[in-house]
Amino acid sequence: MSAQDILVVAETNQDAPADITFELLGGARELAGATGGQVVAVLLGSDGVKHAAALSAADRILVIDDPQLAAFSPDAYVAVLEHVISAEGPRAVLVGCTTIGYDVAPTLAAKLNAPVVNGCKAVAVEGDALKVTCGLCGGKILADVAVAGSPAILMTLPGSFRPSEAAGQAQVETKASPVPLQPGAVTFEQMIMPEAGDVDIMQQDVLVAIGRGIQQEGNIEMAQELAETLGGELAASRPIVDQGWLPTTRQVGKSGMIVKPKLYLALGISGAPEHQEGMSGSDVIIAVNTDPSAPIFDVAHYGVEMDLLDLVEPLVEAINAKKG
Repeated sequence: MSAQDILVVAETNQDAPADITFELLGGARELAGATGGQVVAVLLGSDGVKHAAALSAADRILVIDDPQLAAFSPDAYVAVLEHVISAEGPRAVLVGCTTIGYDVAPTLAAKLNAPVVNGCKAVAVEGDALKVTCGLCGGKILADVAVAGSPAILMTLPGSFRPSEAAGQAQVETKASPVPLQPGAVTFEQMIMPEAGDVDIMQQDVLVAIGRGIQQEGNIEMAQELAETLGGELAASRPIVDQGWLPTTRQVGKSGMIVKPKLYLALGISGAPEHQEGMSGSDVIIAVNTDPSAPIFDVAHYGVEMDLLDLVEPLVEAINAKKG
C-alpha cells in the first residue's frame, strides 16, 4: 500500500453494505485521484467476502474474517483496524459519522496518535496537507481544517459524497484477524429491529416535504394529493412531526431520515442545517418558500418565491392535465 492511498472502513447493515459505505468510496475515489493513490476498502465480519462484489469502486478490498467480528464489537473493531492501518500506512482513513464510526474513530485515533476530524463534508489536497471542510454547531458553521498528520482519520457526514459509479476489477484479499480477538466489555446480544413504519421514505424516488409553511394540519391533504399525483410520498421537517401532524417515519433531517430521492420538493421548509443534512444528496431539489433568504434556496437546484398554498392546487391540476 502506498502512503498516498485512501482507506475506507466499510459498514454493513442488515446483511448488506450500508449506504454510507458507497458514499465513503465515492469520497475516497475523489481524494485518491488528487493524491495519486488507490482506494482500499476494509470489511470486517465472519463472512465478509460475500459483500466484496458490491464494493467494486475500490481498487483493493481487504476482508478480515473472524467469528468475533460476526456482529459489531467496538473492542474487536478497534483492535483489528489499529493493526491494519499501522500495516497499510494510508494517507487518510474515511469513517462514517454513524453509531459504528463514533464508537471506533476516536479510540482508534488515540491508539494511533493520529489526527481525527469529525463532521467532514468535503476534503481536498493542498500541498502536503489535507484541507477538510467540517460542520460545527449542528452544521451552522463550516470550518476549513488543515490536516498534515498521517494517517488522518476523517469522520464523514452522510450525504457529503455521491456514491462512486466506478466499477472495476477490485483485488479481493481475505485474511484471518491479524490479532487474537476475545469478547470485549461490550458484547452483542441480539438485533431488535424497529417496528415497520407506514412507509420507508428512504426508498422513495419522489418526496414532497412540508414545513411550517403548510400553516395548519388541515392543509396537509393538498400536499398529500400532490405527492400522489407525482407518484411519490409525503415527508416533513421536524416542526411538523413535533406538532404530531405526521409520524416520525416521515421526518427528514439529522434527527430523522437521510433521503436521496430523484426529486425532493420542499414546500414551506426554511432549510436549517439539520434538515439539509437529511436531503442535500437528492438528485433534484425544488424549494418553495415566501422568504427569499431561506437557507433552503442555497441547496435547491430550482426555487420559487411564493406561498405554497397558492401553488399546490394549480400544480396538481397542471400535472393531471399534462397526464391527459
